[in-house]
Amino acid sequence: MSKSKITREEALAFHLEPSPGKLEISASVPMSTQRDLSLAYSPGVAVPCEEIHANPETAYDYTSKGNLVAVVSNGTAVLGLGNLGALASKPVMEGKAVLFKRFADVNSVDIELDTEDPEEIIKACQLMGPTFGGINLEDIKAPECFIIEQRLKETMDIPVFHDDQHGTAVICAAGLINALHLSGKKIEDCRIVLNGAGAAGIACLELLKAMGAQQDNCIMCDTKGVIYQGRSEGMNQWKSAHAARTDLRTLEEAMKGADVFLGVSVKGAVTPDMVASMADNPVIFAMANPDPEITPEQAHEVRLDAIVATGRSDYPNQVNNVLGFPYLFRGALDIHARAINDEMKIACARALAELAREDVPDEVAVAYGRKLSFGRDYIIPTPFDPRLIHVIPPAVAKAGMATGVARRPIVDMEAYEQRLKGRMDPTAPIIEGLYARARKAQAQMIFAEGDDLRVLRAAVAYQRAGHGKAVVVGREEDVKHKLEASGLGDAVRELRVINAANTTHLDAYKGFLYKRLQRKGFDHSDINRMAGRDRHVFSALMLAHGHGDALITGATRKSAHVLDQIGHVFDVSAADGAVGVTALLHRGRVVLISDTLVHEWPEAEDLAHIAIKGAKVARGLGLEPRVAFVSFSTFGYPVSERAEKMHLAPALLDEMGVDFEYEGDMTADVALNMDLMKDYPFSRLTAPANILVVPARHSASISVKMMQQLAGATVIGPILTGVPKPIQICSASSTVNDILNMAVVAAARLG
Repeated sequence: MSKSKITREEALAFHLEPSPGKLEISASVPMSTQRDLSLAYSPGVAVPCEEIHANPETAYDYTSKGNLVAVVSNGTAVLGLGNLGALASKPVMEGKAVLFKRFADVNSVDIELDTEDPEEIIKACQLMGPTFGGINLEDIKAPECFIIEQRLKETMDIPVFHDDQHGTAVICAAGLINALHLSGKKIEDCRIVLNGAGAAGIACLELLKAMGAQQDNCIMCDTKGVIYQGRSEGMNQWKSAHAARTDLRTLEEAMKGADVFLGVSVKGAVTPDMVASMADNPVIFAMANPDPEITPEQAHEVRLDAIVATGRSDYPNQVNNVLGFPYLFRGALDIHARAINDEMKIACARALAELAREDVPDEVAVAYGRKLSFGRDYIIPTPFDPRLIHVIPPAVAKAGMATGVARRPIVDMEAYEQRLKGRMDPTAPIIEGLYARARKAQAQMIFAEGDDLRVLRAAVAYQRAGHGKAVVVGREEDVKHKLEASGLGDAVRELRVINAANTTHLDAYKGFLYKRLQRKGFDHSDINRMAGRDRHVFSALMLAHGHGDALITGATRKSAHVLDQIGHVFDVSAADGAVGVTALLHRGRVVLISDTLVHEWPEAEDLAHIAIKGAKVARGLGLEPRVAFVSFSTFGYPVSERAEKMHLAPALLDEMGVDFEYEGDMTADVALNMDLMKDYPFSRLTAPANILVVPARHSASISVKMMQQLAGATVIGPILTGVPKPIQICSASSTVNDILNMAVVAAARLG
């Protein structure tokens, strides 16, 4: 898998649009009337204040405290960038907050403290204790991070967790459990060498020792070599706690005969010779970022029996903190924990290890473009495994309850797991799945509208993300000027720019088009004009002749016009079986609307066909299709001639014997709300519909645009399906990200 390249311009644009930053606050209660305001603030708010004063534990019932984490940093160790200060660390802390929300539905607030004095940070966190259910320390340099965390754990009654230390340690431990299982070794018998005596390295070794690793079998190294008893240079109390009784003095010496290497240091710290000197079936966790101490390729050149993990997403076995901290806090918050202790961290690691051994769901395979199964290249679950949310927090919660840190133990664990499943947002795995399939396909993507900066930026992003080659239809000088003006001048050399003036295939294109259209009223001058001047027709001709694998267009013209132009080259009409399906992603739900592009006024037979095509797209997204034929009537009432076709379409599917759920006619609220559907116990839908087949294209368009503008839904589509080649048509209002998403849809052959 190619490593994604992100430009400075892309990163800055991502943080600038559609509004600065990555977070916003929204109310969870109605705030529409005077009564709402009176309940939310004065005088109604006085009542819960009195309750909390009388019984502080009720703060978890009447406020957001129980699902609120502070992400605290002073910016002294920002990623691999060093001491950037509090203000410059804010984008990272906002990023941490959105990861909490995305993966475990934990609300969090980033707090950047402008001080390098540990005492001031300690005092600030202590003073904020009543506000939060937990504190996540982040990007604070060692040794101050040790001092701060230890003091806060001793003095505060909420979980305090330094993810730079313990997040890496937990995922490392999970992977090591499985690596040793595959190697037939026990942790208490293993010789373990760790390189990198910073916060993460020390935490890794401490957790492994808590799990059974023996002190005399663990060697820690730093930039000056082995940390041994009696060494004075470059030492502190945290290193001294892991000083070994040994005559070994260098990393190279320590690696001889070692069973396990753990690296949280720098690129190239480990050589192939060092790997060759290790024991049979060595375990190598080269976790330095962005480049590991040794790459898997280098390690396997000398040791085919090695199990290798890195911190990189483009190699198997990624040690990724996002597998740990969201779920640790989720479990801790749900028992109103006073702390996150070693037992909870070990429970998290063991649950992750056990999950990796289970059969991997199909949606994970879809997301990663390949079938995953437990083995040397899959010892750690993937971040987009939907089971994480309901497997890891219960394990953490049980450990917290068993060790006495729970204020409010969970009585019904089965019901708790079901509630956790309800927190899972299915939308992100769908998007990630499409991107993974696109990266695997490596499609040469034709971007038809190279005179539009949005399209150019999307083309650059497509290629730099490792999805495949981008081919831009446009004039070279114009493309160059636009990219340079937008700060992407270095991308000019990367893109392939094609137009009618510089292709050697134009005559072949014209001959093909004339043969196709000569009996439809088009003469040679029409053909010359269309093939040589219309970028939509020209791009479609490129695709038809195999000079690209897929086509993305529509950002500069109305979709109906673009579809007509492409129709000169391909059969893309309603009569040809084409259908447009738009995916709406909103608040954890995915609903497909059909037909949003092709059929103006479909009849019952068309509607049945549209449902079948919609079900195909749904399955391509990893969804089990449930179709509702929506109308203003529900099961024939009120009676209307215009609603009759919605009533007839399900009967046609009955005759076809399709293999998905469908029902109708029904109003949209009944289709989407199971409580309302209970009034119709004969309904064949077992859950809310995720495909809405609508009466006409205008009603589809109105529905999509209202959801987009009023509710803020993410829109993907219309996804053109039922056409001979992968062709996707953007809307004229598309952003760069929308265009990129549609290119990914085309590359993934979702249609």
